[in-house]
Amino acid sequence: MNESTDAVLDERDRLRDLLVAVAGGDARAFENLYKSTSAKLFGICLRVVKQRSDAEDVLQDVYSTIWRKANLYDSARASAMTWLAMMARNKAIDRVRSGGVERNSATLDLADDLHDMNPTPTAAAESTDDNKRLDACLGELDVQRRNLIRVAFFEGATYEELASRSGSPLGTIKSWIRRGLLRLKACLER
Repeated sequence: MNESTDAVLDERDRLRDLLVAVAGGDARAFENLYKSTSAKLFGICLRVVKQRSDAEDVLQDVYSTIWRKANLYDSARASAMTWLAMMARNKAIDRVRSGGVERNSATLDLADDLHDMNPTPTAAAESTDDNKRLDACLGELDVQRRNLIRVAFFEGATYEELASRSGSPLGTIKSWIRRGLLRLKACLER
């Protein structure tokens, strides 16, 4: 292993340990977890909702939930950053669906241009390896499926919205995304 891979693994272990400590009620661990992950999670929230103030509200809700539900984290199922990112994404989507905010919405053609908003060096180091693997696996998908998956994940678009935006039948969209995700999973497990 090289030095950067060791740093990524060390950061993954550190985040996992912080989550375990937060599950035990450790306020200092919670503070360290916030400092290490808030920029990345804020970027995820901001991708889904339009307004910075709305993204800040969602982020506060995310960390309240993390404090209460850290005991639900299972390191055998996902890395700590993946679990945290999914929680942020889901909270942001819930906020949009509740009608409280408008969601960012780009055309499917612009999905390749979605990028993280100023990740911290820690977050960047933790995700570099995963991002390279994910990008390589996404590159194996055809353009339309890749864009559908990106818009569904980064914007939280529903199947119905994707069907409307792409002009394809709902069943086709569901099939394309399902098959694309299965191919991604198989690629990432190699």
